Amino acid sequence: MRVLGVDPGLTRCGVGVVEGVAGRPLTMVGVGVVRTPVDAELGQRLVAVEQGIEQWLDEHRPEFVAVERVFSQHNVRTVMGTAQASAVAMLCAARRGIPVALHTPSEVKAAVTGSGRADKAQVGAMVTRLLRLDAPPKPADAADALALAICHIWRAPAQNRLQQAVALHTATARTTARKGRTA
Repeated sequence: MRVLGVDPGLTRCGVGVVEGVAGRPLTMVGVGVVRTPVDAELGQRLVAVEQGIEQWLDEHRPEFVAVERVFSQHNVRTVMGTAQASAVAMLCAARRGIPVALHTPSEVKAAVTGSGRADKAQVGAMVTRLLRLDAPPKPADAADALALAICHIWRAPAQNRLQQAVALHTATARTTARKGRTA
């Protein structure tokens, strides 16, 4: 499974591609940051984020895109920029028919470090260890993007089984309801 992780942001949008399957060693395929000038107009910044993500999708051809789920912070302006960059990443993937998964920051931290309250340094250290890198990717947004991809690879099999079980249960319930109406 090849996953593009996206840590959304307007100034720095972390991107990282990881390949592998749960229970096996993972491989970093690429890592970086899409940057936009702080003084540019919002529309131009969003276009720059789109172009950067499109380049990553073209170059790495991921099967899934994992994006950090935006959560409410005290700074509304920061939340808005993060949400807008997140939407751009989801749009780029959807346009290509690539499934998108959203993961909360605490979910990613828990998956990678074992603690949902881990700090950036702990996440970077574990990403370095899990991907057998020489040093943590810089800036932290890049390491966070890799952590998102790792989280998705590890959690996707369980999520897929859960979705299949729910779908089977729903289909069985509908069939039972139809049989009850025709009796």
